[in-house]
Parts: sequence; C-alpha cells; structure tokens
Amino acid sequence: MTTVTDALPRLLEASGGHAREGGVADAVDGLVPPYVVAPTGPRATEAVAAVLRTAHADGLAVVVRGAGTKLGWGAPPRRLDVVLETGGLDELVEHAAGDLVVVTGAGRRLEDLQRDLAGAGQCLAVDPARQGTVGGLVASADAGPARLGRGPVRDLVIGATVVRADGVVARSGGKVVKNVAGYDLGKLLTGSFGTLGVLTRVALRLHPVAEAGAWVTVPVASARHASALVQGVLHAQVVADAAELDRPGEGRAQLAVRLDGIAPGVAARAEQTAALLGTGAQVSDTAPAWWGRDLDAAAHGVTLKASYEPASLAVLLEAVDDASAAVGLPLDVRGSAAVGTLTVGLGGSGHGSDPAQVAAVLAALRGAADRFGGAVVVRDAPAAVRAAVDVWGPVRGLDLMRRVKERLDPTGVLAPGRFVGGI
Repeated sequence: MTTVTDALPRLLEASGGHAREGGVADAVDGLVPPYVVAPTGPRATEAVAAVLRTAHADGLAVVVRGAGTKLGWGAPPRRLDVVLETGGLDELVEHAAGDLVVVTGAGRRLEDLQRDLAGAGQCLAVDPARQGTVGGLVASADAGPARLGRGPVRDLVIGATVVRADGVVARSGGKVVKNVAGYDLGKLLTGSFGTLGVLTRVALRLHPVAEAGAWVTVPVASARHASALVQGVLHAQVVADAAELDRPGEGRAQLAVRLDGIAPGVAARAEQTAALLGTGAQVSDTAPAWWGRDLDAAAHGVTLKASYEPASLAVLLEAVDDASAAVGLPLDVRGSAAVGTLTVGLGGSGHGSDPAQVAAVLAALRGAADRFGGAVVVRDAPAAVRAAVDVWGPVRGLDLMRRVKERLDPTGVLAPGRFVGGI
C-alpha cells in the first residue's frame, strides 16, 4: 500500500494525467485535500473507475464535487484525501425527443441541459434553487416546486452508469421508462450524498414544456389556515402543478399555487383555484418574487429541512412558532407545502449561526417530529455549526442504510461520515 503523500503518480496514471495537488481553494468543510482529480473526455468513466480502484487499494477517502453548490450540505466528512471533480463528464450523450428521454454525463450543468432540451419543447421537470450538475441533483435529491406535479427526482431517473467504491462499473435501467430487470442503482443513489457510488452518466425522463402557466397567490393568516388551504388544493379537481408556502418569521405569509397546461385550461383552472382559496386570492401570469428562491445560508445563518405528512402541516408550523418563541429567534419558512417538505431559516444577518441556538431549535422541532410525522435535518450551515450539532438526527431505517453502505463501500472510500448515522 502506498501512503497518502505519494499517491499522486498513481492518480495521474489512473486519470490519464488529470490529477494535481490540492489547495485551500479545494477545501471541503475546512479539510484541504492532498489531491484533486478531474477526469474528462470520452473515456472519463473508465478514468473514474481507475481512480476509485486506486483509492480503494490505498485507503484514500474521496469526495465527489460537481458544481460545488451543495458541498456544505450534510455532515463534514471524517477525512478527505481526494476531491473527484465530475465537471468533465458533461457530454450530452443522446436526446430521444420522441421517447421523452435524455442520456447525459453526470457533470453536465442543469442550465446547459435545459437549454439543450428547450429546442424540442421539452424539459427536465426539476427547478431547484441552486443550479448545479445533473449528478449533484441526483445525489442530493434536491427538487423544487415542480415536484408536486412531476414527482421527486428519483422518479425521473430511469437509468444510470455508476462506479462503485472499488472501481467496478455498474449499469442499471436503460433508455425507456419501463425498465424492470435488475437492481435500480440510480434510484438507490438518489439522495445518498455521494456515499454509495459515483454517477458518471444518467438517463432521465422528460416532460413537455407547458404552453401556458399561471399563479394564484393568497395571504395566509395562521398555521391552521395554511393547512386548510393546502388540503383544499390537494383535494380539488384543479390539479395544481405546485403549491409553495412563504412564511417569514416577521411579515406576511403567502401560499402560491401554480397551474400549467394549455392556455384556455389554465385560465379556467386559475379562476377555480382563486375561488377555492377565497378572500385575497389573486391570479397572475408571473410568479411571486420569492417563488423558487432559496432560504440560503448567506441570508440565514443556518437552514434546516423539515419533512412531514402533508396533513400535519399545521402541527409543524406551530412547532416552528413554539421553537421561535423559546429561542427568541425569528424562523422563516419556505418550500413545497403540499408535498411535505419545507426549509426553515434561522434568523438573518448570521444571528442563527450560534451552535447553541441551532441545537435548541433542532431539539424543539425534533421533539415534535412524532406529531407531524417527519424529521428535521440541518440542510446548510457553517462547518463550525455542523461540527457542533447532530446534523441528521434520528432517521428511520438507519440499520438498513448501514447494511447497504457496508455492501457497496465496506472500506469507507466515499465521503466517509457525511451521511446519516456517520455513513
């Protein structure tokens, strides 16, 4: 076995010459990697496999970096020897417009992919606030408002080429929506934060771009009012494509509902939705200013992600209010209220960056988690905060997750410690 300090020649050979020493600019959560590897070209998957075989043999810890927009999510890795950049895996392999399917390198940026598809009147039905790469989208499972009408990221992944931690290349699924043979590795890796394998190529299901769209926005008076409005939308025949809540800790709360389709149908559904939402509802052909915007760590010291049963929205919002009052910190809430996912921002101007305050908010919300049927995790925070608090908290199915990790990455090559339970 070679040592970390003399691995560069082997990484250069494995990557076809695309390796270098790391520097401060490459740091992940304060850990400066000794090496950075950036495979590129038509044989990039083979290069990634060779790099991981080297890391597996030499006991090197690898963190994958696409656009780097979500490297601050999850727990800090326990150790870091190699940053594996996937930006060179950006080939648009195939766009089968007639089948509504695209196959692309995992390093392709989302904005570039959407531009590729627009000419055919199609799109990848995700709209996350942070525009990263396709691989980062799948690894983080970060969707956006479109999730209500088009489903989560995992439902859009129909095939994948994956390099395991030991360097073995595996393929699952294919280029048609109905794939039934073998293990669905693409879906398994969705939301795994790069801890189970490295995606190098992804086949994705597409949707047509809607001919027209409209938003119906209504003021929200209370947690119970928000819940009643969302339940009304979910159980109505207007078939909303998205329903987003913006509830500042100090200020007016709003619920906005998006409707997509053909122009006459959208107009009629928008009128029905406005009548359903009641007093103050307004129809517009443009989105509210806050729509799809991130509660990011630049404006909030820390952001949390809360999942819940959609019928328990009021319980979660009341728990947020209770936590805010107990800690003395305004808590902003924004997200996809109808699918059970909201982001909670802790205060402004960095006031939410005190680890003790973050821990108190987490304790309060997690203490109510059984009542709203979900979980609360730290989504984005400074490294010092994530090192001081339990980022993931109690999560169901942890034993199963650990067994999966042990089978796919028994020596802990890929982002050790970043995922739930120290996986």
